[in-house]
Amino acid sequence: MDLIATASHTFTTSPALVSKDGSISFAALDRETAEICQRLAQHGIGKGARVALVMENSIPMLMLLLSLMRMGAVAAPLNYRFPASKVQGLLDRLEPALLIGPDILTSGLEAAEVLRPEILLETADGPWHISEPLRFDNSPATPVSIIHTSSSSGQPKAAVHSLANHYYNALGSNENIAFGPGDCWLLSLPLFHIGGYAIIVRALTGGGALAVPDRLMGLDEALGIYPVTHLSLVPTQLYRLLSNPENREKLSEMKAVLLGGSAVEPSLLEEARRCRVPVYLSYGSTEMGSQITTTSSPATSMTAGKPLAWREVAIGTDNEILVKGPCLFLGYLSQEGTERKTDAEGWFHTGDTGAISPSGELRVTGRKDNMFISGGENIHPEEIERALLSVNGIVRAMVVATPDSEYGMRPVAWIETREEAPGDQEILETIRESLGRLKTPIMLNRTTAWKLLSGTEKIDRQWYREKGSRQK
Repeated sequence: MDLIATASHTFTTSPALVSKDGSISFAALDRETAEICQRLAQHGIGKGARVALVMENSIPMLMLLLSLMRMGAVAAPLNYRFPASKVQGLLDRLEPALLIGPDILTSGLEAAEVLRPEILLETADGPWHISEPLRFDNSPATPVSIIHTSSSSGQPKAAVHSLANHYYNALGSNENIAFGPGDCWLLSLPLFHIGGYAIIVRALTGGGALAVPDRLMGLDEALGIYPVTHLSLVPTQLYRLLSNPENREKLSEMKAVLLGGSAVEPSLLEEARRCRVPVYLSYGSTEMGSQITTTSSPATSMTAGKPLAWREVAIGTDNEILVKGPCLFLGYLSQEGTERKTDAEGWFHTGDTGAISPSGELRVTGRKDNMFISGGENIHPEEIERALLSVNGIVRAMVVATPDSEYGMRPVAWIETREEAPGDQEILETIRESLGRLKTPIMLNRTTAWKLLSGTEKIDRQWYREKGSRQK
């Protein structure tokens, strides 16, 4: 299975990668990755070898990831925004044969071998020099990536994916949202995140181009430079883009804006609809290689859509979302190898909770491990967060538990608001009327400076849990 050779044969002269310096066709991608594979082999890298990358999104990083995938090596892109001590901790667990990254990001890090990317990407005769493309034939079951989950508590888990996992995830995505020659998907998410990595394989299987912005280029600028037709965003990114009238027009001309990663404020979806932005709501996970469910057309309601092809979804006990199918990862990396826990019927328990409507659409309600008990009742913070987000003017919300001598635990909330948001007492009264007294936060904290998980737009729930545990 050689996705790059197949793409080269099928989409030969179509652009595969686009940057400020021009474009690289699928045929050129075939030749250039083959050359990089040769250089990697000279450093002892072959099938099954683990290679860590500490790099920002860039054409060089993409070329290295594609080359490692092609030769059957296991690429582990790491969050370059982590402190060096945390990156070193991940390296100690991974034990890679090679670490690739610029000096500024790898200085002080220890690995079996450390290389600057230029050593693998340049030769004396020029950047790309190979007379005849090589051919690689890896089994679909070949492990090709390790993506760390963006865990909000404890150590991130290292999820191992096979070539087939990524391939089938891309097939289902492209079947739902067509992405082919003439299309261009902006790389707006980091490649160490499954949402960023998955776009690579969508391009290889569908024939669309991947636009790679300059490291200092914001989304606003990138949308004005590249011929973007497809875009992956988290709600915070969409909110910021819609605040600029020029962006609204650009977004309305796109074929698809894939939205996921966290809860969506109903008013944000409504504003996107007013601006004619084709938003597709989705639910996904690192373990399933990105999307699991996605709406089949621009969203008009707050569901995450139906399961895409090559995925199965069910609801288990305690309303837990269960998943399986060829997209499901090989397992988490451990000292014993790769471990994947599924039940007797092969279902993977996501830890997320939800419900499936009679029409088959998934509605995600929260996380099992976020639940706390207050006065003997199970409280799901996400239910309170959704209620807060339904209040006009509240654009972001986080709810955690704080100790209470009478009830055991009570909810406290942090919110980000616009000018039109009502006062605290009116907000709390609205929540009390919709959810009852026990689920109404005992305190509202207004903020615009959120503590985020490093390298993401996700709020660091564990940080707020710890802060909430000290609030009275």
